[in-house]
Amino acid sequence: MGITEAGIDGALMLASEVTVLPVTLPLVLTARQLRRCYQVSHWDSTILAAAQELGCEILYTEDLNDGQIYDGVKVVNLFRGLLVQGV
Repeated sequence: MGITEAGIDGALMLASEVTVLPVTLPLVLTARQLRRCYQVSHWDSTILAAAQELGCEILYTEDLNDGQIYDGVKVVNLFRGLLVQGV
C-alpha cells in the first residue's frame, strides 16, 4: 500500500504521544444523541462525542459548522479564513 517501515514506525511514535479513546457503548450512545440533535453524520457525531468525553473545548475540523458549539465543544475551521481570502 506504499507505507514504508519508517512510515509505520513514525505513525506508531505519534500515536504513542496522544490519548486514544476506545469506542465504548456509552460513547456510541452519546454519538447517537449528538447525531439526532444536530443532524450530523455518524462519524462526525462520534468524533464530537470523543472530544466531549476527553474534555476538549475546541475541535479543529473543516467538516462541521465553523463557530458552532455542539454540547460544549466549539468547532473551529482553520481553513475558513483562507477560503474567505481566496487563498
